[in-house]
Amino acid sequence: MLKVKEYNFWFVTGSQDLYGEETLKQVSIDSQKIVEGLNSKENIKYTIIHKPTVRNSKEIFDVCNDANNDKNCAGIITWMHTFSPAKMWIRGLSILNKPQLHFHTQFNRDIPWETMDMDFMNLNQSAHGDREFGFINARMGNKRKIVVGHWEDAEVHKDINKWMSVATGYVEGFNIKIARFDDNMRDVAVTEGDKVEVAIKLGWTCDAFGIGDLVEEVQKVTSEEVESLMKIYEEKYEICEAGQIEGSVRDSIKYQAKVEIALRRFLEKGDYTAFTTNFQVLHGMEQLPGLAVQRLMEDGYGFGGEGDWKTAGLVRLMKIMSNNVGTSFMEDYTYNFEPGNEMILGSHMLEVCPTVATDRPRIDVKPLSIGDKNDPARLIFNGQVGGAVCASLVDLGGRMRLIINEVNGKEVEKDLPNLPVARVLWTPEPSLKVGAQAWILAGGAHHTSFSYVVDAEQLCDLADMYGLEAVVIGKNTNIRNFSNELKWNSIYWMLNK
Repeated sequence: MLKVKEYNFWFVTGSQDLYGEETLKQVSIDSQKIVEGLNSKENIKYTIIHKPTVRNSKEIFDVCNDANNDKNCAGIITWMHTFSPAKMWIRGLSILNKPQLHFHTQFNRDIPWETMDMDFMNLNQSAHGDREFGFINARMGNKRKIVVGHWEDAEVHKDINKWMSVATGYVEGFNIKIARFDDNMRDVAVTEGDKVEVAIKLGWTCDAFGIGDLVEEVQKVTSEEVESLMKIYEEKYEICEAGQIEGSVRDSIKYQAKVEIALRRFLEKGDYTAFTTNFQVLHGMEQLPGLAVQRLMEDGYGFGGEGDWKTAGLVRLMKIMSNNVGTSFMEDYTYNFEPGNEMILGSHMLEVCPTVATDRPRIDVKPLSIGDKNDPARLIFNGQVGGAVCASLVDLGGRMRLIINEVNGKEVEKDLPNLPVARVLWTPEPSLKVGAQAWILAGGAHHTSFSYVVDAEQLCDLADMYGLEAVVIGKNTNIRNFSNELKWNSIYWMLNK
C-alpha cells in the first residue's frame, strides 16, 4: 500500500499589541481551546498544531516562513480573534507557499446579551478583524479557502476536514512520479499534453520506459513469489471455477501475479506513484496487464490506459485526497438512452479499481479482442451506489482545464453475462443530454478519474491551489450559461498566464 506522510496543519491566530497583556493572554487561551476542540473531533482526520499569537509583521513573517520550511506542514489555518491590522500581514503572506484556510469564526457562539461590555467587545472582534484580514488577501490576490461558522459546529468540522484532504493532496501531489511504458495510443489527441507545463504547474515527474524494462522484471519473478501472491488472491477475491485448479486459466492468473510483482518492484525502485500501459506496445508480454493494474490501483497507485499519463496523475492525486477509498480510473463506455432512465455505463477493457466495488470482486479469464495477446485475468465487479464525480484534466495548449461532472452511482440491476469487466453505472447531472453536451463542449476526455469520496468543491479548491481553470457540470448547469462561462474563462486565463 502506498503511504502518505502524516501531515499536520498550523493554527495561526492574529492580534496586535494594542490591547495589552491580559487580552493577549486570553486570546492565546481561547485559540488553544479551539485547537483542542477541533483535534478532539472524530470527523477531523488531521492534527492541528496551535501556534503562538502573531502580533506584528516580524512574527507573521516568521510563522509563514517556518510553515514553508516544515515538510510535515500541509497548510495554515488563520483566524483573527481581535483586530489585526492587515498591512502587518503583507510580508508574511507574500512568501507563504502552503495552502491557507481563513477560518471566519469567533470564540463565543452566542451574543452574551446581559453581560456584554466594552472589554468583551475589545477581545472578541473576529466579525470585523477577519474582514480586515480578508481584504488584504483579496488585495494581494492570494488563493485561500474561507470557512465560516462557529468552531463547535459539525458542518464546520466537515468543511475543514474536506479542505485538509485537498491541501494534503496538493502538497503530496508534488511528489507524484508517473512511469509511462511506451507512449500514448497512436493518433489519439486527448492523451497528449505538455509534460514540462505539468512539471511546472503540478510538480509531476513523467518518465518514459520501454516495455522491455518491464518484461525484464517479469522474467525475474520466481514461482515461489507467484504462489505466495496467489494465496492472497484466494483469500481476498472469488476465483472462477476453472481458476481454482491447475490448468490454462490458473496459469493466466499466475501470469498476472508475475506482472503485478514485477510492476510493483519496478515502481517502488523508482519511487513512482502512478503509471500507464499501452495495448499497442506489448512486445515480450503474454497478456495486457489487467488484474495486475487493478491490484496496484487498489494499493493507491494512479493509472491511465493507453498511455494517458494526465489521468494517471489525476487518479493518484484523488486517491491521496480520498485516502484511497472509492476512487478509480474510469471511462464512459456506453449509454442507456431509454426515455426517463438515461444512464452511463462506465468501465474499461480491464482496469477499474476494486475500491469502487459494491460486491466481492471475482477473478476470471476471458478473451480480449484488442492487443493481440493471450486472454488476460481481471477482476469483475459492480460499482457502488451514491453521489460521485467524474473528473478530467485536459491540456488546451498553454493552459490546463479540470472538468468535473457530478454524477449519481446507480445499482447495476441487470446481469451482464457477456461483458466480463468491472463496471459502474451512473446518471450525470443535470441529465445525460445536458451533462454529455457540456462535457464535450468543455473538451472533456473519454478517460476520467472517478470518485465516490472526493467532491466537486474539493476539486475546485485543488484547482485554485494549483492555479488551474476548473468547470463544474452539476444540477444547475445550463448549456448557454456554461458556454458563456467557457468563453469568459478563456479571456481570464489568457490574461493570467
